[in-house]
Amino acid sequence: MEINPSYSGWLSDYLEYRKTIFQSFLKDTAADSHPEHSMYRILQPSGIMYGHPLKNENIADATELNKLKLLMAESLISGSLIYHQQEINNEDDFSNIIMKTVYKIGDFYNKIYPELSVSKHTFLGKKKSPLEIAEKILEKRVRKTSRKQANYWIQFFENIILFLDIYFFGQWMHTSSEKMIAEFFQQEKEELRLSIIKVMSAAAHANKNIEEEEQALFDFFLKSSHLSPRQKEEAWKDFKKGISLADIYIPNQNSWLLKKFFLELAILTVWVDRKLEDSEMIFLKAFNKKMGFYEEDLENSLLAVEGFILENWDQLNHLRSGHDLADIGTEYLKRVKVTTDKNAIRINDELKKNTNLSKLLVKSKTEELSNKEEKELHQGLISVLRAVPTFVIIGLPVSYLTLPMLLKILPQEREKTEPN
Repeated sequence: MEINPSYSGWLSDYLEYRKTIFQSFLKDTAADSHPEHSMYRILQPSGIMYGHPLKNENIADATELNKLKLLMAESLISGSLIYHQQEINNEDDFSNIIMKTVYKIGDFYNKIYPELSVSKHTFLGKKKSPLEIAEKILEKRVRKTSRKQANYWIQFFENIILFLDIYFFGQWMHTSSEKMIAEFFQQEKEELRLSIIKVMSAAAHANKNIEEEEQALFDFFLKSSHLSPRQKEEAWKDFKKGISLADIYIPNQNSWLLKKFFLELAILTVWVDRKLEDSEMIFLKAFNKKMGFYEEDLENSLLAVEGFILENWDQLNHLRSGHDLADIGTEYLKRVKVTTDKNAIRINDELKKNTNLSKLLVKSKTEELSNKEEKELHQGLISVLRAVPTFVIIGLPVSYLTLPMLLKILPQEREKTEPN
């Protein structure tokens, strides 16, 4: 079903479509160990965490504005469904949660983003439905960020705030909408916007040399960040002289998803100068530790960022400028190989479960496979790798990983290697 967000009523069409896929949605997220893992798994491949929405197969008019409108609706509603999964036993429960979410979208933006507020009545006094209000608010919200820019990084930092909307909306769904709660969320929103700037500042100083691109994007982002004059002055001073990791505010809620967002924001920022230097890797390790993560978490986030870039290489014109696909791919495959070696026993067990796949794997070493066999082996090996916990959460760049690449990253001595 194709949805066209250019026309009034598109949100209703989208909700009807969601109703037809609710069983598969619940099945896909049921095995995740935490709701925030489910949210990350949905948001990260879409590009919205990176300020560059790319994935949307059900849209008729794929302008930047329309992609953002539909992606924001999907993200907000998916988050609500994930966090209320235990309440959903049938289609009626599913529909009730969705309609509650639609109402909350209007409530959230009217109170947390008063500049985007939409009247509950038409000019003639007729009461608007929650669907009409949510549709109008989503359009007003994404119009602020959908302006096409010449520089990928400027567009990235203009759009990155949308992720905070999704994060805060998830929190909002669990609270009442009293005035005191709304004021808390408004304050937290401003604090986290400032934290984004401080993470950028710290990452830009990681190699002790502010690049021209970094200064230009920081200046532009600062102007469009809606901070107070005092905060903008403070942020610019921090950027010029550098900032300590201890000065970066992260909320006390200890959200895994929010910390992942900041870590991958830092990774993307050090990419601006087109090369990940030793000093920048030292910074990333220190920042990773500040987030309370293990070394493996940093490796997973590097895999996630590199995998996203490789999967969408043809669409990321500005991001790939100055980078070589072969170099990025080589580094990425090295990281994947480390992960597959650590999980060799698990991978071996998955292969043993699929007799036909194992036979094709053996055959590929001595004979040329037919096109059909190659396709079957490729899809089968992707499924095997997706059983590895790391790739359950961060996904794989399937369009990039060719069959020869997959054969190279399979563990050579699987029975001797312990799983992660």
